[in-house]
Amino acid sequence: MSVAAVVLAAGSGRRMGGPKALLVVDGETLLRRAARTALAAGCTPVVAVVGPWAPDLEDLEVLVVPNPQADEGMASSIRAGLAALPEGVEAVLLLAVDQPAVDPGLLRDLLALFRASGGRPAACAYGESLGIPAIFPAHLLPDLMDLRGDRGAKAILLREGAIGLPFPEGARDLDRPEDLARFRR
Repeated sequence: MSVAAVVLAAGSGRRMGGPKALLVVDGETLLRRAARTALAAGCTPVVAVVGPWAPDLEDLEVLVVPNPQADEGMASSIRAGLAALPEGVEAVLLLAVDQPAVDPGLLRDLLALFRASGGRPAACAYGESLGIPAIFPAHLLPDLMDLRGDRGAKAILLREGAIGLPFPEGARDLDRPEDLARFRR
């Protein structure tokens, strides 16, 4: 089954003081880390939706898609990433750059859960809810394309009865400089 990945990385990072995608952790940017993780998990193609800055992905097999409407919020990045996918993709993994605990093993487990789900979405479970990383079957892509504003796809996950993969570390994303400092410790 062909599962594409869309890395959501176009945000300006207002609370962080700059684009989170360009923050360096363990010698690489968060964007590069997320794209490399999706590739290592076996996703193909991998699309990185970026803001108005130069990404550091030249040597990776990643399609870079600028999002000139990033100020609208996450929904515009989801739409931009989905619009760049080739026809025939059977499912899409959405992930963000600000969850540095995401690794290839987690994504492989999520992919396995999705493949065993019988066509339901699969999502990480943290903070008493479901969220990204999450995998959506192709029949839900029109619903994702209808998203607007700074709203993600949580409502779709809940409506569709997504299967959850426990990922308590998912609640610790990087929104502010103190979050990054805590993660680095």
